[in-house]
Amino acid sequence: MQTAKIEISGMHCQACVRRVSAALDKVAGVHAAKVDIGSASVEFDPDKVTEKDIAEAVRAAGFETPGGQG
Repeated sequence: MQTAKIEISGMHCQACVRRVSAALDKVAGVHAAKVDIGSASVEFDPDKVTEKDIAEAVRAAGFETPGGQG
């Protein structure tokens, strides 16, 4: 298991948190995600998913991952 801290921009409320949480829950290989406004801590299996895949799921949910993540 590996843990990644991902910065997320564009989140403003708990609905945003739920939206990102739901997106990360759908990613195969993600075992747990703690999402707060502005960031997420994601525990994942690096044999099944990459940090780039995780960042893409966040972007697909309508948010950005600044700082070159993904």
